[in-house]
Amino acid sequence: MIDLHVHSTASDGTFAPAELARQGRDFSVMALTDHDNCDGVDEFLCECKIENGKCKIEGVPSTTNCQLPTTNYRLAGVELSVEPGEGYDKFHLLGLGVDSGNEGLKRFLRRILDGRNARNDKILARFAEIGIVIPHAEIDTYAHGEVLARPHFANWLVDHGYAPDISTAFSTYLTPSSPPETNCYITRYHPDPGEAFDVIHAAGGVAVMAHPRYWTKDPARLREGLARLKARGLDGIEAVYQANQPEETIDHVRAARELGLCMTAGSDFHGTNKPTIKLGMTVDDESTFIAPFLERLDFWRKAATA
Repeated sequence: MIDLHVHSTASDGTFAPAELARQGRDFSVMALTDHDNCDGVDEFLCECKIENGKCKIEGVPSTTNCQLPTTNYRLAGVELSVEPGEGYDKFHLLGLGVDSGNEGLKRFLRRILDGRNARNDKILARFAEIGIVIPHAEIDTYAHGEVLARPHFANWLVDHGYAPDISTAFSTYLTPSSPPETNCYITRYHPDPGEAFDVIHAAGGVAVMAHPRYWTKDPARLREGLARLKARGLDGIEAVYQANQPEETIDHVRAARELGLCMTAGSDFHGTNKPTIKLGMTVDDESTFIAPFLERLDFWRKAATA
């Protein structure tokens, strides 16, 4: 079992980082990839060490003599929203195996979080315009001191009777396609993908496109775009994803092989915020995913510490 795309209470998930570590203790490879922050990484990795007790459970570029393992590997990660490029849709980027203490990464995430906070203020103002007053201090409690995101707004709307469930809250208020009279969706700052690749690499991590199906569903455009991004530093794609149709997974695997990109598998687990998504992904041959990915990770770790 593999899962390189998991969210905790440090962003918009409902499981604490330590609980995720316990739930995935038998996985071959697992990464915590919260949105725009690495705040849950220390708790996650600490619990992994408690569960396993072996030095091969590493999460950051290390100066120790531990060798990269082939199984039972735990990673510090982050998920970023970056500029998709003209003609493409949503582009989420996973930074896997990063050093969460890297100063360049921390500055980069601070800039992104500042943009997210500015967006949240605009969302609150838009809700007020349509007659729904959400106290800032109150909505902050829904994030439990972590990154405030749209699922927290959705939970508040359900709790206060403005929507019967999370899905309806999103479709009514919080998506680009929500009805104009209730639409409170606000875009936010998205960094350039090339800059994001550079920051991830400097922090010893691997840059992987999350869920390519949301970037484009056109196989030809996918290959054209991925070739350009690889030239700028993209290392891989999340070829196996829980929402993929079977033909999408086949095409994403084929595209990765054609272009020489490593492949990952991820659930995008959020706990009860996305109750239909289960933790962990099964792939036919784990070695075809794990070995090339770890080879790339080893390359960037050595580059970061050179």
